[in-house]
Amino acid sequence: MLVRRPPDLRSSEITDESLYLDRRDWLAAVGALALASVVPRDAAGQDAPQAIGKPYGLQPNDTPTPWEDVTTYNNFYEFGTDKSDPAENAKGFRTRPWTVRVDGAVAKPADYQLEDFLKPARIEDRIYRHRCVEAWSMVIPWRGIALADVIKRAEPTSKARFVELTTLNDPQRMPGQRYPVLQWPYVEGLRLDEALHPLAFLATGVYGRTLPAQNGAPLRLVVPWKYGFKGGKSIVRIRLTETMPRTAWNLAAPQEYGFYSNVNPEVDHPRWSQAKERRIGEFLRRPTLMFNGYADQVASLYAGMDLRKHY
Repeated sequence: MLVRRPPDLRSSEITDESLYLDRRDWLAAVGALALASVVPRDAAGQDAPQAIGKPYGLQPNDTPTPWEDVTTYNNFYEFGTDKSDPAENAKGFRTRPWTVRVDGAVAKPADYQLEDFLKPARIEDRIYRHRCVEAWSMVIPWRGIALADVIKRAEPTSKARFVELTTLNDPQRMPGQRYPVLQWPYVEGLRLDEALHPLAFLATGVYGRTLPAQNGAPLRLVVPWKYGFKGGKSIVRIRLTETMPRTAWNLAAPQEYGFYSNVNPEVDHPRWSQAKERRIGEFLRRPTLMFNGYADQVASLYAGMDLRKHY
């Protein structure tokens, strides 16, 4: 797919208008409130937390996926390859103390304790669509900070073109890393302009609660217009680089997982179609939206690029 900048480019593609609620978002917010009356009880028998936050890019028929599904159906290979493995194998995973290194092509490299890393930033609640490359999807109420806040604080130099994010490498605490399923540690990356986009997010919580270990505690990347595997979890390092990072899934299977990994219904995975998706909790499949429904906000990032080549 070739994406070109149209002559009547929408202002939403070149401004931060992604940060206001449009009519669709208001409808989605009403749906989220209606869902509160039917949210199931969690595994401990307590009322599951209600969705809170500002809905970004949601459709009128999008409602938050229940807490139980969000926290028990996970891809997090550091804790196992089955969807139920992370919730089981991450029990007791300690996230304090936690150090995050920010370095590379920056004027102010630093090692932060998690509390100091988060302190200057504004904590926000945002509801995002989440699309997995395996063709299932969720709607998740995240809590966290804008990735741009972290990057700007470090003062990128003129050499900074990409952002590399690295997961904790500790086979004693992460049993999935005892097996060569992927090249550990897990590494993901973005172009600098992608990382600075207002939608790029570092999640520290979900459903208004502290982020569970199986969801990537204490810090995970959320880029809602890309497939979920781009969202590195349990992040310990954010490095700005001049060259494109070599990322975990691209190293493992470059013919299947490209660096960009934008949600694109017109580019199939070699082993299955991406044209439709199954929302967790629903029986019927729904059409996949370009850029996961965030085209108005992010399409301009890829103007002139062939998204079949740069998949």
